[in-house]
Amino acid sequence: MFKDKLKELREQEGLSQQELADKAGVALTVIRKIEQKKDNLSLAKVNQVLALFGYKLGPMPLKELNV
Repeated sequence: MFKDKLKELREQEGLSQQELADKAGVALTVIRKIEQKKDNLSLAKVNQVLALFGYKLGPMPLKELNV
């Protein structure tokens, strides 16, 4: 699942949620919402975070991404 993958990548890099938010240029609440699987996030904010790990979401359903 997406939230689990982001948390796994963040932890592999040894980053706290706050450090990831700072690096991605987003608020801490964005990281928390992603990891808690909140569905009221903008695609642009999610992609800002994912770009740090070489990922990007697009129009494909998340379940087909196998992340």
